[in-house]
Amino acid sequence: MESYEALKWLHVLGSTVLFGTGIGTAFQMWFAHRGGDPRVIAAVARNVVLADWLFTLPAGLAQPATGLAMAWFAGFDPWASWLVLTYALYAVAFACWVPVVLLQIRARDLAADAAARGTPLPPAYRRAMRWWFALGWPAFGALVAVFWLMIAKPVVW
Repeated sequence: MESYEALKWLHVLGSTVLFGTGIGTAFQMWFAHRGGDPRVIAAVARNVVLADWLFTLPAGLAQPATGLAMAWFAGFDPWASWLVLTYALYAVAFACWVPVVLLQIRARDLAADAAARGTPLPPAYRRAMRWWFALGWPAFGALVAVFWLMIAKPVVW
């Protein structure tokens, strides 16, 4: 397999893992949250955090590396407007993802504590989840836009 084709395969695989894990873990976390049972939330959040470390982080780190290498192999101008916009949107997604992971850890710990004590979820849990929800949307939107830019490669400016 050629270098470019290998990079492309890794890039597509990485984007699939990144996006799929993001959607899957967000779905699980949201529905556990909606159920309101601290034991369930703690268990789901524990797995969501683990999935972020095992799948999302490595895929998220591989994406820029494989993408830049593919652009170089293909002879694209690294300052083409669609690539610059991609870099910016990817940075937005990453800037949202880091606090989201920290919020998931906070929610997990607060839910585990409430479950261990047999108490309701504290207000700090609800605040963490509001921020988690709010930060998830720009990250999701940014990655959807990156997908479009990678396929369309438009001249943006």
